Amino acid sequence: QVQVVESGGGSVQAGESLTLACTVSGLTLERHNLGWFRQAPGQEREAVSCINWRETITYYDVSAKGRFTISRDNPKSTLYLRMDNLTPGDTGVYFCVVDLTVNQNFCQLSARPFWGQGTQVTVSS
Repeated sequence: QVQVVESGGGSVQAGESLTLACTVSGLTLERHNLGWFRQAPGQEREAVSCINWRETITYYDVSAKGRFTISRDNPKSTLYLRMDNLTPGDTGVYFCVVDLTVNQNFCQLSARPFWGQGTQVTVSS
């Protein structure tokens, strides 16, 4: 059984940083593309950042470019998202996703992705 568990969310002030982590069990992570999606209040989930299994390709939403850094540690089966200079617009529930199609211009869910339960990030001004 595949389990996806996020951690690291919280409430911060604008300009501060957070690092999210996602631990995956039940599959061999090395062959899977991974990503972070965000669901803001009243909005649909959207891709924030994704990374391919070889760590050679990363995707960032325009709002995340220059402020967020995605990385992965395959031996630890963990995905990270370092978020710097946070703004109130970054507020939402952040979900870790396993199995995506990713290139530098887009990140798209596969037919049957695995989702975590989400971790809340709240940024106040």
